Amino acid sequence: MSLRNTAPGKLSGEALNLASTVIDRLNRGKDLSNAVVLVNKPGGFTSFDVVRLLRRVARTRKVGHAGTLDPMATGLLVCMTGRSTKLSRFFLEMEKEYSGTIRLGETTASYDADSPVDRVVDAHHVTRDAIRAVTSTFLGEIIQQTPPYSAVRVEGRPLYERARRGDLRSGPPRVVTIHSFDIVDKRGADVDFRMSCSKGTYVRALAHDLGEQLGVGAHLIRLHRDRIGDYCASNALTVNDLSDYAGDDPFRDLSESRDHAS
Repeated sequence: MSLRNTAPGKLSGEALNLASTVIDRLNRGKDLSNAVVLVNKPGGFTSFDVVRLLRRVARTRKVGHAGTLDPMATGLLVCMTGRSTKLSRFFLEMEKEYSGTIRLGETTASYDADSPVDRVVDAHHVTRDAIRAVTSTFLGEIIQQTPPYSAVRVEGRPLYERARRGDLRSGPPRVVTIHSFDIVDKRGADVDFRMSCSKGTYVRALAHDLGEQLGVGAHLIRLHRDRIGDYCASNALTVNDLSDYAGDDPFRDLSESRDHAS
């Protein structure tokens, strides 16, 4: 189980040397302490589920990750164990690349498929040109509203607690950068896309905003993180790979309620 073709990416100096060292260690054996571990997260797992599994594998509680994925999302999660957690800030600053599908004409409170559809509008008339005209306005530095279902804290409490009580006000705005937003295909009301963006970007909020500007509503039904910097999901370990290290019943305690963490 090696990390094939992984490059240290845009790290520099001491961080670059440490990243190279821990990747070499992973390629040589099963020691996952003080390591950078690329994990291809499956749908239905929270990012913290992966952290808990990796704690058992590495036999340390000092495990972190560089960028949360929502439960329904799949793809690359960069995890760090032990001393390698000091690299987190370098990975967080790296550009992220995603692919996914937006469904026009249906909205949800969470802006994705993790909550029920609450409004339906016929959107089959919306053209690719109309969609591209809107997505082009998202390019560059933009101000994005934090979705009501998120772990961002307002007055000391996560926003999703307020949203569960029916208060769907958006959270505080944040400045993010959208480097690219390409429409790959359109199948009826479903729009396949590929995009790259800065840290802190809520892709499901972009899906919601796209639907609002088109006048039909929308939500995110599929999301896969393909890349962080030069690190790719195709080179990552799977949860099943990690379970080989974790001993008996590696998935115990991973069935707690799934909350949006970002």
